Amino acid sequence: MRSRLFARALALCAAFLAPALASAHEVYVLTPAEIRYGLAAPPFNEAAFAWADFSQFAFWAFLAALVVFIVFFASIIRPLERRLGPSLAKLRPYAPAISRVTVGLGFLTAAYHQALFGPELPLAGTFAGYEGLVTGALVIIGFFIAFGAYARAAALAAILLFCIEVIAHGVYMLTYVNYLGELLLLLILGAHTLAVHTRGNGARRAPEWLRRAEERLAPYGFLILRVAFGISLLYASFYAKILHNNLALQVASLPLAGHPESLAAVFGFEPHFLVLGAAIIEIVIALFFILGIEIRFTSLFLLFWLSLSLWYFGEAVWPHIILIGIPVAFIFYGYDRYSLEGRFFKRRGREPVL
Repeated sequence: MRSRLFARALALCAAFLAPALASAHEVYVLTPAEIRYGLAAPPFNEAAFAWADFSQFAFWAFLAALVVFIVFFASIIRPLERRLGPSLAKLRPYAPAISRVTVGLGFLTAAYHQALFGPELPLAGTFAGYEGLVTGALVIIGFFIAFGAYARAAALAAILLFCIEVIAHGVYMLTYVNYLGELLLLLILGAHTLAVHTRGNGARRAPEWLRRAEERLAPYGFLILRVAFGISLLYASFYAKILHNNLALQVASLPLAGHPESLAAVFGFEPHFLVLGAAIIEIVIALFFILGIEIRFTSLFLLFWLSLSLWYFGEAVWPHIILIGIPVAFIFYGYDRYSLEGRFFKRRGREPVL
């Protein structure tokens, strides 16, 4: 009995930021036939499963809310802020560099795997006949961004490729609007720290109008990234757990690597109920990013459960580079002035720890 309760408690944490059922990235662990079925089959009624076992639903909802409130109040304790604040402040200047290297690696690995943003978007599908040209462009863009040389020009070229994918795939590209957020941040801040142009003082030779624009727009850079990342999580969760929830249902029913039972069976939940809980939690987490609530805590849990997802399901790492790098950048950066916690709980140079 105790072991089963512990397993369910662990499942609560997994659902809290569970990339094992991660958004539209279900396509990474399903076969083409399973994806076709998931997209074609009518979605099951999630509300019916909530009402069918409302007591269990309410119980786990209460525990999730309790965790949120405990983390919130713990992270605004003044002694903790005073103790950790100076260390966190030292991390902040490195956040733009982490963000820049993340998106640069994303494009380099995309060139290697011949798919832009995700494996379900092969270059041959969008750029038929021009795959070689696009591959070369991705390598150049990736190197320039990663090393911080002509970063803004490379970001503009990458945004052009993103726009072409939008024309080809429409609203589905909201799944990858986190890339657009990274690129817009790069346009605003340029190469920033730990970059070729910074070390060579290239940034100082920028035109006056560009330096003024950067100064004015810099406070909005991580706001844009935070909102874009939240939107990508929100849409991806809606796509695979509500609109086409049979995709997530199949993932919940897959056996874990080296284990004969499915994810739902291991955690002791009915698969439909697990998908419902994951959908609700992921939507809440997306809103946390968009609004700026518990940014570091949410990022840490995302990284932890993403690691478990990669380990359990044996997924390819390269499509998740963007999902790894952005939370790391948020951990380093903390709260911008337009986040809710940054707006109401930043005081005297200190901010909420988590």
